[in-house]
Amino acid sequence: MHPTAQRVYLALTEAGFTGTIIEHEESTRTAEEAAQAAHCDVGQIVKSLVFSLEPDATPILLMVSGANRVHEKHLGQLLGGKLVRPDANYVYESTGFAIGGIPPIGHSHPLATYLDEDLMQYETVWAAAGTPNAVFETTPSFLQTITKAQIVSVK
Repeated sequence: MHPTAQRVYLALTEAGFTGTIIEHEESTRTAEEAAQAAHCDVGQIVKSLVFSLEPDATPILLMVSGANRVHEKHLGQLLGGKLVRPDANYVYESTGFAIGGIPPIGHSHPLATYLDEDLMQYETVWAAAGTPNAVFETTPSFLQTITKAQIVSVK
C-alpha cells in the first residue's frame, strides 16, 4: 500500500473502520473516474474539497456528493464568511494531502468539516484515501461520526 494511503488507513482504523482501502490501477481523481472504478453511482462519491473561509483564511473541508456542485456564495454566507478556492499549496499545507486524493480523515491539522446532506441518502459512499487512485467504502453516518462533520446543504 502506498505510504500516504497507509497513513489514511491507520487514521481510519483508529476511528473504528474495519474495511479496506482499494488502490486502483486507473485514476480515481475525479468523481466520474472514482464512480467508474468503484462501480457505483457518481452521487456516492465523496469529493473532499478544501476551501478558505474568508476573511480569516480558515481552512474548511467540505465532503460533497460527486453529483453536486458547491454553491459557494450561499454556503459561505451560511458559514459566516466567503468561501474562496485556494491554491494547491494552501490545500497541501492545510491537510498534508495533494488535490485529487484528499481523504476525509488523517489531516495534518484539524479542519472544520461539513458533510453534504445528499450523501446521507446512500447506504454506502466511497471516499479518497490519500492518493489519486486509492478509495475506501463506508457509510455516510460513519463518515459523519469520525469527522465530526456538520450536515449542510451545499446547493
